[in-house]
Amino acid sequence: MATVKLATLVIRTLAKPISSQLKNQAKQHETFRSICISLAQRMHMTEVKLRTNILGEPARQHVKPLSETRAVENGANTLAEGFLFSVAALLIIGETWRSSRSQSKQRDDVNERIEELSANVASLTERLERIQESLGDVESERARNNELARIVERVVEIGLRGGWAEFEDTPLKIPRAELAPTSSRVPP
Repeated sequence: MATVKLATLVIRTLAKPISSQLKNQAKQHETFRSICISLAQRMHMTEVKLRTNILGEPARQHVKPLSETRAVENGANTLAEGFLFSVAALLIIGETWRSSRSQSKQRDDVNERIEELSANVASLTERLERIQESLGDVESERARNNELARIVERVVEIGLRGGWAEFEDTPLKIPRAELAPTSSRVPP
């Protein structure tokens, strides 16, 4: 970026002597001289007509033309200033184009990053759904195991109460073990 700014400064600096050279050439060469005279005369006519229309001065049928030396001087100044203006305008347009190209590249980089992040989010969402699915399977298995444990405990309890096995008068004692903790039962 600094090199672009430096190049712009160099071009502007070089444009000033070129502009002065254009002025000198316009005064010395016949072709440039005629171009400068016709340009200056048209500008003078336009200026007088605009002044009469805008300021309300009385309209003149015949506008006195500029002298040749003054016309050459005005035309040469106009060409030189036009050259400087063109150089400045081209530099501004070039800088704007370069800046927009840089912004476009930056925007493309951001769009690529957004697409990459979107793909990552989709992948993570898919993994989360699979994990939740397997967690649901684990939860249903746990609920099933708890239900089976409750049923087995109930069957053993009913069997012990109903006389299927009487171990109280014998030297063999079966310890009572809870398969699943329940809050409604009181330990013996």
